[in-house]
Parts: sequence; structure tokens; C-alpha cells
Amino acid sequence: MSLIEQVEKDLVAAMKAQEALKLSVLRMMKAALMNKKIEVGKPLGDPEAIAVFRSLVKQRHDSVEAFRKGGRDDLADKEAAEIKIVESYLPAAASEEEIAAAVEAAIAETGATSPKDPGKVMKAAMAKLAGKNADGKRVNERVRAKLGG
Repeated sequence: MSLIEQVEKDLVAAMKAQEALKLSVLRMMKAALMNKKIEVGKPLGDPEAIAVFRSLVKQRHDSVEAFRKGGRDDLADKEAAEIKIVESYLPAAASEEEIAAAVEAAIAETGATSPKDPGKVMKAAMAKLAGKNADGKRVNERVRAKLGG
């Protein structure tokens, strides 16, 4: 079953169970998928759906940060709960060891040595971590630490 089919199935289940938060998040996810489908002009596969879900998670993390700075912990907690629901549709996050190995391999592959080379290394490292739900921010921090940036 594709991710899109799973979201639709879970949406119906959440309606029947009257789970308000989950229903709200699933509707948002379905709307984001439909918008992306319209944007690209063809049905989405799982890799595109995962990219959409990652962007939703990133938006929610930004919102949590903003709400916490503004002293709105109630809204931050709601966004954090939404993140958990969206993340349940993403593959397991890449471990620190996997990220470190991918960064090492990317540095060796690109021959990067100075702090001016993170772009090449990031591109290669993210390609090696494709399908593993690696957080770009964590990968970038690891790359900069290795290159002395």
C-alpha cells in the first residue's frame, strides 16, 4: 500500500474514531499531497510523498520554535503532537552512525578539504542517505565539523 493510500485509509479510520487532532493532521497531509500532485501534474509516488511529509515536519519544527520563543507553549505542544503523527508516515530516521559514515564517504569521494567545500559534500552525503529520512541540518552540522567550518 502506498503512503497516499495509507493516509486516506487512516483518515477514514480517524473520522470513525472521532480523533480530532489526528483527523486534522491527516487532512492537512492529504491537502499537501494534492497540492504537490497538481504542481507536478502527475500522480505522486512514495519518494515524492516522503518529501512532502518532510517539508511538513520542518514547517512544524519551525512553528514549535517560534511558539516557544513567544511563550505560547500550548500551541507549541499542539505542533509537537502534529509532528509525531506526520513522522509516523516517514521511514525511520538515519542514525548518527549512518550520517557519520555517509559524510566520511562523501568527503573521500569529493576530495573536499576546506570549510569552503560543504556544498559538494552535502550533495554527495544526502544522496547516500536517500530513503533513510536524514535531517539535513544534522548532516550539515556533521559536514561542517569534519571540514573545520
